[in-house]
Amino acid sequence: MADSYEQIRVERNEAAAIITLNRPEKFNAYTAQMGAELTRAINAASEDDAVRAIILTGEGKHFCAGADISDGASSFDTKSGSGSKNFGGGERSEDGAGFVGALFNSKKPVITAFNGSAVGVGLTMTLPSDFRIAAQGAKFGFVFARRGLPPEAGSSWFLPQLVGLQQALHWCMTGRVFPAEEALAKGLISDVVEPDQLIPAAMEIVREIAENTAPVSVALTRQLLWRFGPATHPFDLLKLDGKFAMELGSSDDVKEGVAAFLEKRAPDFPGKASTDMPEGFPWW
Repeated sequence: MADSYEQIRVERNEAAAIITLNRPEKFNAYTAQMGAELTRAINAASEDDAVRAIILTGEGKHFCAGADISDGASSFDTKSGSGSKNFGGGERSEDGAGFVGALFNSKKPVITAFNGSAVGVGLTMTLPSDFRIAAQGAKFGFVFARRGLPPEAGSSWFLPQLVGLQQALHWCMTGRVFPAEEALAKGLISDVVEPDQLIPAAMEIVREIAENTAPVSVALTRQLLWRFGPATHPFDLLKLDGKFAMELGSSDDVKEGVAAFLEKRAPDFPGKASTDMPEGFPWW
């Protein structure tokens, strides 16, 4: 996990890799450099067998205030060059999606812990995460239409999967900022906690995963759900999930899982997501 970063911080806590947006003097505003650093850190954690989950959070009172607009009205103008620091994710994933692709393709579950408010790209960057929890007082906004921009970072696909098309249209077409309680009620986040309980709550999720589940199974399950959940029919999925289940049925992981259940003890799964994924993974 050792690496040098300027706009994020990466730490290990038990089985978690905690990635912290680290520009508190700018409310953790997003830049292309931050996107590149996120891509590197997420990819590293995804391939680190000591990591069972990734926690994404922010330093200071805000999670992320959106794109850095230090250049004022020209902050998004890529034609003049001043907007280049806001757009782009630096090092690209295979599908060209930068940090969004890194999050989506991750073999490890991703937990976003909103320590404070998140708007614009500060919110859309979190949509590929599997768990989203927020500190009391956090606010959210898909504010693009109020800046003359369309939603980005794949959010026009991710957001309707999470909250439904009608709610996604409402938030994106009004661009209004809304409280954590509304985000909870509409399904954008799963819990609201006191600020000092935010990371402990995220760590509880990490422990539940690390102590009870197989890394290979979690990695495979994550991709099956994300990639086939929005599908219009199950038939492409049926070509894969049975095949994977049969292959893994003879694995040491399944033998250990059944033995641990019968012996009423915690499992100790030997499989590694870095080396032991079933044949045919990745299929996309």
